[in-house]
Amino acid sequence: MSFKTFQSNLSHLRPWLTLFAIVWLLGTFGLGWLVNSLLIILGLLFIAPIVAFFGFRWWLQRSLIVDNCPVCSAQITGLNNTQLQCPSCGEKLLIQNRTLQRFTPEGTIDVTAVEVPAKSLEE
Repeated sequence: MSFKTFQSNLSHLRPWLTLFAIVWLLGTFGLGWLVNSLLIILGLLFIAPIVAFFGFRWWLQRSLIVDNCPVCSAQITGLNNTQLQCPSCGEKLLIQNRTLQRFTPEGTIDVTAVEVPAKSLEE
């Protein structure tokens, strides 16, 4: 290994050696708390987004509901405990207990129509 190769390898290590020397000097002068606090802040900057990503995925898996509209049977995706409108039929819906329900104001009676065949008088 020649001296020029050693110099080129050393030039790549120079920023890391400088950082190590600064940290070492701060530690010897009693400023280790400063180094520790900077390392904690850097650690939080790297770990917080990872924890937030997995936390958001966990929350989304628990809160995202896929169900069929009770009126038109179209598949709808929504968040639990929210109100939404069916994009197919326009019915206002409420998602409660992981199921879709028609949103009706209090006092409303839900009626299902039944077709009755007509009889003629002659029969």
